Amino acid sequence: MFDDITRAVLSREEVTRYLQGSRGESGAEARERVFAYLEELRTTQRYPIYRALKHPLYPILRKIERRSENVEIVRRAIDAGHVLYISNHKSHIDYLVEPLVLDDHGIRPPIIAAGINLFGGPLGLIHRHVTGALPIRRNTKDPGYLITLKAYVAELLSRHDLLFYIEGGRSYSGELKPPKTGLIHAALQADRRELTIVPCGIAYDLVLEDRVLARQRTKRTQRPFARELAEMVRHAVGYRSRAFVTFGEPIDFDGCDPHSRRDVLELAHRTRDAIGRLVKVLPTSLVATAMKPSMSRRDLETRVAELIDALGTSGANLDTTEAIDAVDSGVRAFASRGIIVVERGRVRVRERNVLRFYARTVEHLLHAPGSRTH
Repeated sequence: MFDDITRAVLSREEVTRYLQGSRGESGAEARERVFAYLEELRTTQRYPIYRALKHPLYPILRKIERRSENVEIVRRAIDAGHVLYISNHKSHIDYLVEPLVLDDHGIRPPIIAAGINLFGGPLGLIHRHVTGALPIRRNTKDPGYLITLKAYVAELLSRHDLLFYIEGGRSYSGELKPPKTGLIHAALQADRRELTIVPCGIAYDLVLEDRVLARQRTKRTQRPFARELAEMVRHAVGYRSRAFVTFGEPIDFDGCDPHSRRDVLELAHRTRDAIGRLVKVLPTSLVATAMKPSMSRRDLETRVAELIDALGTSGANLDTTEAIDAVDSGVRAFASRGIIVVERGRVRVRERNVLRFYARTVEHLLHAPGSRTH
């Protein structure tokens, strides 16, 4: 038995052509491949059970103070139709925090597009049958999969809201990565008369898996999620952080031709730039950018003040404009994680790579990023 989305996907022109062997496969081979991908993509969100997930996840969630900005933008957007939330991607915690921020305000969370590596074992069952997450095979060149995925997303957006991460996976370096265009292209194939893009920026004082990400810097292989989860649990000892989710003004599709690669890329970059301005600039990022291997507290405050002025000029979403407050908060947070140490009025770097991870989070906002100082 096919659900309504599956039937709609199979009736789309681009899928019909593929099933007729337009890409060199026989009709039977193409049909078998598309049906297998449709079964993989099928997902269900059971909202009452989804809300109940807060309770077993409380040991993690209680360590993170959720803060939201501009939720009224979302309310206006959902009144007008369906919403495509597009966010940056900092942590595996994003999947918990962003939907719960919406739920905190009585807004039904969207279906989330997530890497297929998150769909193994019990977690996969929760994603597929409770949270309604959509498994995505990243970096595949299989035309059958790409055609099916884009058609499925296009039909999904006529029935549900969707959240996806424009960078693809998490940023291992800390910087805001170039945009991926696949799901934006899929959205352009949807009925856009009642569809709105709402950009989202997420930021943490401390990213739970900062040491894991900073150690790798770039993603080399896809590790089993169970191993990543074990590392996150180990680093969660003593962890506390604020999480800021900021929503931006809607981005429209006007004048964007889905058949024009240039138009799709321009829309992706416009969305990514909007997200970059929304991401909260927190004291940890300011301290990390201003730090030298060793410096006095006063010198650090001076450099942070200069940085705040520069970021303010670029339109950054600053958490504070007071250098003393920023240094107090940032130094305290890093010292609690053993990333820096304060001795006799001097601040010294203990984990340089982790500090650089946080410094890179504001590079996209600086007109001329300086050379490394630590």
